Amino acid sequence: MGILEKKSMAGRLLLFLLAVSAATADEDVFIGVNIGTDLSDMPHPTQVVALLKAQQIRHVRLYDADRAMLVALANTGIKVMISVPNEQILGIGQSNATAANWVSQNVVAHYPATNITAIAVGSEVLTTLPNAAKILVNALKYIQSALVASNLDRQIKVSTPLSSSIILDSFPPSQAFFNRSLNPVLVPMLSFLQSTGSFLMLNIYPYYDYMQSNGVIPLDYALLKSLPPNKEAIDSNTLLHYANVFDAVVDAAYYAMAFLNFTNVPIIVTESGWPSKGDSNEPDATLENANTYNSNLIRHVLNKTGTPKHPGLAVSTFIYELYNEDTKPGPVSEKNWGLFDANGTPIYILRLTGSGAVLANDTTNQTFCTIKDGADPKMLQAALDWACGPGKVDCSALLQGQPCYEPDDVAAHATYAFDTYYHQMGMTSASCDFNGVATITTTDPSHGSCIFPGSLGKNGSIANITAPSLNSTSVDSSSYDFHSDAFKSILLILGVVLGSAVFL
Repeated sequence: MGILEKKSMAGRLLLFLLAVSAATADEDVFIGVNIGTDLSDMPHPTQVVALLKAQQIRHVRLYDADRAMLVALANTGIKVMISVPNEQILGIGQSNATAANWVSQNVVAHYPATNITAIAVGSEVLTTLPNAAKILVNALKYIQSALVASNLDRQIKVSTPLSSSIILDSFPPSQAFFNRSLNPVLVPMLSFLQSTGSFLMLNIYPYYDYMQSNGVIPLDYALLKSLPPNKEAIDSNTLLHYANVFDAVVDAAYYAMAFLNFTNVPIIVTESGWPSKGDSNEPDATLENANTYNSNLIRHVLNKTGTPKHPGLAVSTFIYELYNEDTKPGPVSEKNWGLFDANGTPIYILRLTGSGAVLANDTTNQTFCTIKDGADPKMLQAALDWACGPGKVDCSALLQGQPCYEPDDVAAHATYAFDTYYHQMGMTSASCDFNGVATITTTDPSHGSCIFPGSLGKNGSIANITAPSLNSTSVDSSSYDFHSDAFKSILLILGVVLGSAVFL
């Protein structure tokens, strides 16, 4: 464990629904996703955001504060954790002015349109950049001071992701403690987190714990599989039963903090996952195991199971990661922690049926937005005009000579526009109404070469969904041959109804 921005996870198709919680502004537990960028063909920020919205992902962590990405995330409601890259730690930790400038450019310039909720100062600095460790707390304090000066300290938390490898003697958890050589940094850091109401950011990788255990840790215990009581590990001091590595490490961190007299700093897991492919010496890096781990982890977190030490107190977790990173150095597994490939094609379908608030939009439950039987043609035309105009749907596929031009009738064209808008807006029921002429269906309306957003198509890959550009209206309605009589009056109604129906 303990490698910068180390792992990622896989997820097939609408797998991501991890959408986490029932998405309310004050949700208390969530599943998020890390977005690494070591791809030879990194998708455009608007495509990344479209994928997030289609998968109902409402929490993301960036490994930097890329301006284009922050602009694309604006006005989506998606909660964003941005990062101070490791290479900037020394500069920020030695200069209050440098920290203030960083916050001005990367936070103040985007907030509140972009819903920045946390700043991760570096990543696993204590284990990857030991020369920067002594000024890490200064960096945290300087960033915090800049937020205070901008009146943003209550809205945005500051912390730094730590590798769980700094926890020694992690089992039994009740005997765990942090590497004592790090105490000169950890004690003031925990004091800072406690005084600012922030949280301990922890990267937990049961995959590496399992790989490095030389057979001591059973695979099922690492994968969060259900175990009979006689197979669970027992903390001999507390008699608490542990059914998986994840909970044991979380509790070990709580006990390690308590050993330093910090008992009220919450934990958030900033990275966790399982690779879907590995080298010959990594036989357990498989699609099946990645699916099992991530599916079990998402259910475990969102069902608010908690840990043996803190039952019912779920630990919000960011899965590593959104995309497979094909240019990442290292073994094959390093390139295969993603849930999707660069085209937005899921690596595998997460098994999330029955996980409560999670929206398990897999291939057995894929939904589309289509016209209602018997819908009035004039109403359809007005709704089509709205979708391709104010609704900012890219209707270029409906132009003559394009894949979805045929059949050239309002019903077919409206279905394409409705479904595209529905997926752009996160597939909420409110985004598939269009003044009563649309309905949600599980029947894929794709035909011929006209592949609808969300369709698996003939090759099983999800159709690419591109969000409208922030500075364009996509296809102007004037470029499409709309021939409606009742457009203006009905559009006015649609504008009111749909204007309040946007999901994100």
